[in-house]
Amino acid sequence: MKTIIETENLTKDFGKLRAVDGVSLSIKEGEIFGLLGPNGAGKTTTISMLCTILRPTSGNAKVNGFDVDTQQDDVRKSIGIVFQDGSLDEELTAMENLEMHGRLYGMGKAMIAKRAQEVLGIVELTDRKNDVVKTFSGGMKRRLEIGRGLMHFPKILFLDEPTIGLDPQTRIHIWEYVEKLNKEHGVTIVLTTHYMEEAEKLCSRIAIVDHAKIVLLGSPDELKAKLNGKGVIAIKASKADLGKLEEALKGLAYVKKAQALEGQINITVTDEKAAFPKILALATKMKVAIESIEIHKPSLNDVFIHFTGRDIRREDAPSGMKRMAFRR
Repeated sequence: MKTIIETENLTKDFGKLRAVDGVSLSIKEGEIFGLLGPNGAGKTTTISMLCTILRPTSGNAKVNGFDVDTQQDDVRKSIGIVFQDGSLDEELTAMENLEMHGRLYGMGKAMIAKRAQEVLGIVELTDRKNDVVKTFSGGMKRRLEIGRGLMHFPKILFLDEPTIGLDPQTRIHIWEYVEKLNKEHGVTIVLTTHYMEEAEKLCSRIAIVDHAKIVLLGSPDELKAKLNGKGVIAIKASKADLGKLEEALKGLAYVKKAQALEGQINITVTDEKAAFPKILALATKMKVAIESIEIHKPSLNDVFIHFTGRDIRREDAPSGMKRMAFRR
């Protein structure tokens, strides 16, 4: 597969704040590639540079072979974008929103009509094409936004937090549409998310981003293998008890890492079944008042905690790319 997105030391500064710090990526055509990380990690800023919304401070990037700094119009013709913030005109019908997008991209009237029908079929909104968008549910609006992003036949579709704010059932439906676009229509998809299950479900490869840098990159299985098949024991207790237990666990041969985070200690061990009774006995001896304890194989969240020292699930949702019109 050919490389469709490539960055080298891509960096973005806002005054003294470095939002993206030397990001180097190579994304293959046909991938679903995820940028996974908490609020402020640099995911959205990275996407914004790839979409030509922001200019890099330094480094370079190519999208579909075009330079994001010197060939912006060619990049924009190659991509579709679904912003986190809604950007549909809710006073127009679904069809009118698609037609307006087609005109903005210089598509002919006949092509717009044909493509709009195709796109409505892809996102299963044909029967609602003449309905005003303000009558749509949140999931239907998101599907229409994905469809609109496909109107001009982009090779790459950027999705910024595509399911944030949606109920669990609608989120699953959106995942199904994303997979369908990728498998049946060959669209390369790059998405940002802070949902572990979303990244694991959809992405062939994931870049874990934290504090403006890529911490790890690989497939979900490759990332979890970074813990070398070790098990994780998670204990919830008071902050004081967890602090004592964390200190006591350091240096024990069967404990690879113990990290207390906001009411829970995550203990990475060589053999969870053998370690469990030992840790339970130690906690009992220290009179730690355990609220709950669980054993599990490493998850993406465990990987994130292990390599960043914090829990992505306790971070606020990202602010997302704001709606923005390209000058053509």
